[in-house]
Amino acid sequence: MNTITRPVRPTHFPLMEGKRRIKLVISYDGAPFYGWQKQHNGPSIQECIEKALCKILKEQVKVHGSGRTDSKVHALGQVAHFDTSNLSIPASSFPEALHHYLNHEIRIVEGSEVGENFHARFSSISREYHYMIKDFDSFTPFDKGRVCRVTHLPDINLLNEYAAVLVGTHNFSSFCASQDQSLSRIRDLMVSYFTLEKDLFSSTVLMYVVKANAFMMHQVRSMVGTMLQLGEKGAPVEEMRAILASRDRLKALRTAPPDGLYLYRIEYNGS
Repeated sequence: MNTITRPVRPTHFPLMEGKRRIKLVISYDGAPFYGWQKQHNGPSIQECIEKALCKILKEQVKVHGSGRTDSKVHALGQVAHFDTSNLSIPASSFPEALHHYLNHEIRIVEGSEVGENFHARFSSISREYHYMIKDFDSFTPFDKGRVCRVTHLPDINLLNEYAAVLVGTHNFSSFCASQDQSLSRIRDLMVSYFTLEKDLFSSTVLMYVVKANAFMMHQVRSMVGTMLQLGEKGAPVEEMRAILASRDRLKALRTAPPDGLYLYRIEYNGS
């Protein structure tokens, strides 16, 4: 049997002389965007922030994100960094400065200066996503593009049986998009559960919370869609175990839409 080895992450990211590194925590409504990464199809969050920084710094900079959220996916705690030769603007002033040039869909929550051992992507130790689901009767006009709508909510106890199967170190090929270019499909899933919450309108929201060292393309949405579909038909937990163990994308069920997915938090050592 072939052994899948984990790629070795770099731990040092040298700064050029005369430059400093700025870390940003970013929140955004992903609905108008084609994802985090800059691309030719349409607007991206990375591109908007880089253009705004160019106006402020009077230089071109590249913004490195902690990960690539898909088209229409949202974030409450995306993390990014950039290197700049501008030494005069305090790091804490970047949120206010950037807001003058960014649309209201993108907000900079925090700015801080970090050293050359920090990289928004490679220094992270975990990523946490939340996925929000409502049934047809609870769905409001304000949920469009921000919450996944289903006909009815499956039994939460059954959903949590499926979710528990995913916890641990596994090969998640069954839930990986064919376009994913990861060198390894092994991931360490630390947290995986469903909970029922109330929103501002006292409507019931089914929330899926998942945390791992990293995720592959469409992985969270594939896991959610599969669990929801299994829950709809009341399938036994053995079916979820079989799908995971198969390492076959064709065995997984539907992929949930991007609307309800939020990048909630990125964790680093010491944070």
